[in-house]
Amino acid sequence: MVRHADSQSPVRRWQELLASERDAAALYSRLAEAETGERREIFRELAAIERGHAAHWESRLREAGAEVPAPGRPSLRTRLLGAAAGRLSTAAVLPLIERAERADAGMYDDEPDAAPGMAADERSHARTLARLIDGGKPDPATQIRRRERWHRGDRSGALRAAVFGISDGLVSNTALVMGFAGSAASRTVTLLAGIAGLLAGSFSMAAGEYVSMSSQREMYEREIALERAELEQNPAEEHAELALIYRAKGLPRADAERLAGQIMADRAVALDTLAREELGLDPDELGSPWVAAVSSLASFAIGAFVVVIPYLAGGGTAALATAVGLALAAMFGVGATIGALNGRSAVRMGLRQMLTGALAAAVTYGVGHLIGARVA
Repeated sequence: MVRHADSQSPVRRWQELLASERDAAALYSRLAEAETGERREIFRELAAIERGHAAHWESRLREAGAEVPAPGRPSLRTRLLGAAAGRLSTAAVLPLIERAERADAGMYDDEPDAAPGMAADERSHARTLARLIDGGKPDPATQIRRRERWHRGDRSGALRAAVFGISDGLVSNTALVMGFAGSAASRTVTLLAGIAGLLAGSFSMAAGEYVSMSSQREMYEREIALERAELEQNPAEEHAELALIYRAKGLPRADAERLAGQIMADRAVALDTLAREELGLDPDELGSPWVAAVSSLASFAIGAFVVVIPYLAGGGTAALATAVGLALAAMFGVGATIGALNGRSAVRMGLRQMLTGALAAAVTYGVGHLIGARVA
């Protein structure tokens, strides 16, 4: 965990980095004391890495003829976290430490006086702690996907876009049409408003999904590219990091080293494994912007079209009543479907969706009625 300011003199900066590394070493040593077995060894190794970083800054200070401060008392934060780990458990404090490590992960990237490998060490600490937080075990959904490929996550974004698209199209266009109907507009005006809302909303949703999914995919691709560069430039460090990940999962050191070595023997397999284990990404399922955009456009249009149907055939009270009935039934169906897919009560979710949409439609109908009365 390191912090420095570019405006400081080198000696002053090195002294602060030294203090920070000593403090981090003390923290990991205290966490090791609160653990047993392999987890204790991992914390000891992290502490040793931080002590190595501290030794580097001590060496730089001596070379510059500057004073090397004597080790002092750990910071209040370290003492509190160490005490909490001892009295409660390391699990209680690891999320706080992991967030701090993640925030400081890139602080050595632009440090001209850092030794080779120090930046990579700092970046790996946050990932190691993240693995230790949950015992290194993948989440249940990941385990299911690995065992049974028909339980697939929606990495393409198509299902998510479709579900939200239908719901948004249904609620927003129902509210729009009800607003015009409440203003006592003619059938033609109400119909045109519904079609305009359908088209505008569909293309707006499609454009938004395309931009969002494109940005997400580019971010994922950049993370994988960075991992590829690290693999090519520092294969030994990536090997050590992968072994540490498997040790955090519970494998003995020898087994973890052997498994990491087998994976690193094939660079393509190594990159795929590191992307999944470190980044939590499936390189084969980064999401398609076009699929998400088309799915969003089509689903919004389907939802928005429901309330337009009655006005294609007629107008007046009959069309309004039919539109309300169709919209409420469709809202209930969408909510029930979402509930069933999420393993929750279909009836409860259906009623919630229907009541929410009905409230939005009622408000716009009332506003339209007031505006129509004033204009008239």
